[in-house]
Amino acid sequence: MPIQAADNESQATHKRIDDVRLYINGEFVNAKSGAMFENVNPFTNEVNNLVAEGRQEDMNKAVAAAKEAFEHGLWGKMKVEERMKQINRIADLIDEEIEEIAFLESLDTGLPISQTRKMTARAAENFRFYARMVQTKLHGESYLVNDEFINYTVYKPLGVVGLITPWNAPFMLETWKVAPALATGNTVILKPAELSPLTANKLAEVIDKAGLPKGVFNVVHGFGETAGDALVSHPDVKAISFTGETTTGSIIIKNSADTLKKTSMELGGKSPLIVFDDADLDRALDAAVWGIFSFNGERCTANSRVFLQKNIKDQFVEALKERVANIKVGDPMDPLTQLGPLIEKEHFNKVKQYIEIAKEEGCEVVQGMVPDEVKVGNFVPPTLLLNAKNSMKVCQEEIFGPVMAVIEFETEEEVVAMANDVRYGLAGYVWTNDIKRGHRVAQAVEAGMLWINAQNVRDLRIPFGGTKDSGIGREGGHYAILEFYTEPKVIHVAIGEHHIPQFGKKK
Repeated sequence: MPIQAADNESQATHKRIDDVRLYINGEFVNAKSGAMFENVNPFTNEVNNLVAEGRQEDMNKAVAAAKEAFEHGLWGKMKVEERMKQINRIADLIDEEIEEIAFLESLDTGLPISQTRKMTARAAENFRFYARMVQTKLHGESYLVNDEFINYTVYKPLGVVGLITPWNAPFMLETWKVAPALATGNTVILKPAELSPLTANKLAEVIDKAGLPKGVFNVVHGFGETAGDALVSHPDVKAISFTGETTTGSIIIKNSADTLKKTSMELGGKSPLIVFDDADLDRALDAAVWGIFSFNGERCTANSRVFLQKNIKDQFVEALKERVANIKVGDPMDPLTQLGPLIEKEHFNKVKQYIEIAKEEGCEVVQGMVPDEVKVGNFVPPTLLLNAKNSMKVCQEEIFGPVMAVIEFETEEEVVAMANDVRYGLAGYVWTNDIKRGHRVAQAVEAGMLWINAQNVRDLRIPFGGTKDSGIGREGGHYAILEFYTEPKVIHVAIGEHHIPQFGKKK
């Protein structure tokens, strides 16, 4: 994607980006209707570029290309070693493009560039990890039954899979799905979030340059109600992997039922971070601040509810206030920026409305500062909701912004009950130097992932996903390649003369 900048102009506000087209059957093409939509910069609220709006006819074309590539192409039939060379080639090309990808991600989403650089490096590792995983873990089992049978399993790709990805950390999350889907031999339709199309288009350029066969990877931009629904309802799509908001996930599951698709849903969260009075408070403070104010607070695993034991609450709150006052808010292209603008004006207004609701519910609201020179952007300052109660709306609903609710507790039993009294169950964090208590609480909190005395550190080998309204299924590790992107096939081989009933044979 060529980028031109006028001399001596701000990199963040005056870059001009080429319009984005669909990528179908190895070619960048316009939408059949010719329709396009505006892609708006969250820092300036000016238009970055135009994006082709894929609709049902475009999705049908992409699915047909992917089906042809799977059924009659070389991808799924290729020797594993050859396919993994191409997967690793994608990773190498991502490494060569880290700076441009990081820039496009920040331009598109408002995420600070210091964070998008790290996420781009993680995206390359997603491909390398699954290249290794397929070569070492994608194998079946075998069982000898007396001297009569050997029964064994093999894992086969599904066919055409649909991947629907969100606008927060889009490039890393896209590759997290694309890498295992391709590595296991499937063909892919990616429907990225309409609010963050730039790095999805860049991924298409990278994969095109890597030389994958036509139709193996396709990108259809567009809106959920049209492009997304066409993907979900298409009978030739065998599975849908979705990351996003819980209500949308529920709709996708319902719409997938008619064609009996496999589905994997990584949905919303309202994750608790629990600090007991014996914890290392300095480290817990670092983790609590990073966990909600990094990624502009737009992360599903954010610790948006912080539970503080009564006798350390005041001390911890004073430290939180000091941190919030010092968080650097500003231009996402500035490497010193820690908090950038929210993705779009509508979401910005939604988050601000939750803060007003918090005031009405009785919270004391403490906020950092947004510099005057950047107020044209969608900036919500880092925000603390003090004196919060777990029953409040702002403690029950996902805000998805830089907003931390602080809740007091006294006993272990009380805090576990409050942590679980919410519809979500994605992640949780426990800070205590009583390791027995740490394990007890981690096992008692209803969430798919818990960290004890740690921030949200990701390990690709372990399952990622939640319980309750936070999702169904798991991504990561062998869970992706063995449980979602492939199907087991059982082969029974007779090696002896076992008994077969002889119905109808005359004696």
